[in-house]
Amino acid sequence: MNEELPNSQATDAETKKLGWERELLEKLSTESLREQRLRRRWGIFFKFAFLLVIVFGFYYFSDYATGEMENLGHHTALIEIEGTIEAEGNASAHAVIPALNRAFADPASVAVVVRINSPGGSPVQAGMINDEMGRLRKEYPEKKLYVVVDEICASGGYYIAVAADKIFVNKASIVGSIGVLMDGFGFTGIMEKLGVERRLMTAGENKGFMDPFSPQTEKQKAFSQSMLNEIHQQFIDTVRAGRGQRLKETPEMFSGLFWIGSKAVQMGLADDFGSVDTVARDVIKVENIVDYTQKEGLPERVLKKFGASIGSSAASTLMKGNTPSMR
Repeated sequence: MNEELPNSQATDAETKKLGWERELLEKLSTESLREQRLRRRWGIFFKFAFLLVIVFGFYYFSDYATGEMENLGHHTALIEIEGTIEAEGNASAHAVIPALNRAFADPASVAVVVRINSPGGSPVQAGMINDEMGRLRKEYPEKKLYVVVDEICASGGYYIAVAADKIFVNKASIVGSIGVLMDGFGFTGIMEKLGVERRLMTAGENKGFMDPFSPQTEKQKAFSQSMLNEIHQQFIDTVRAGRGQRLKETPEMFSGLFWIGSKAVQMGLADDFGSVDTVARDVIKVENIVDYTQKEGLPERVLKKFGASIGSSAASTLMKGNTPSMR
């Protein structure tokens, strides 16, 4: 009996100890869950607050810009085309055409100036902008449309410029490059040396003829050249229609060469020298300039910052090498 008592006491002590440890673990688990819930709630709160700030900022600046435009008097409307002309971005038809329509439709705008600083780009986008400029000139015959060239107005940029009533340049501006190209790479020789086999399956004899890892036949080369020649002729016809009798054509004018502004004026590719300010002051006679350029908004910048446009950008990069381009 004397030996059993200490054992019983030891068992009670161990039970109390286990109960205390279990209670402590339960408290710790409860506290941990409570902290996780608090962190989750605060995370949701901050995300919601950040979203509200973005929405508020977007509407605030939009309303501010709209109000500012509504209270302006007679002015010269300005639209800027900057950079490569592509299907996306500030130099796309999607961005430029709405700006052109707003500028022409505004009863307070006296004339429209398009400032171009572009090496060229998509013939489709340039053609769409050129067509719309021509349409607006007919719809609003009382409003003149001028193009002012900054550093460069080449290829697709010049395709757009010829739709204007007049083109103004700086003496050192780069103008011209009336041509079309389609570039890419071929890796068949390297693959043969490395012993790499290209396994491309297509339905259609010529479906994969722009594949850089497959050889190109003479028939395919001739087809590509024929397509480029046709687009080039469209470019030439557009330049002739836009510039008319002002052109002093030479054999090299449509060869893809480009010239400085002073030479471009002599050749009839441009009309005179000037900047946006001097054209507004001396030609239009309205120095008050209002910018109608459709720029990338706050939501688009935020989305791009978080990578929403990565997929489309990658696809655009993959296609760019095999697409006809005016640059």
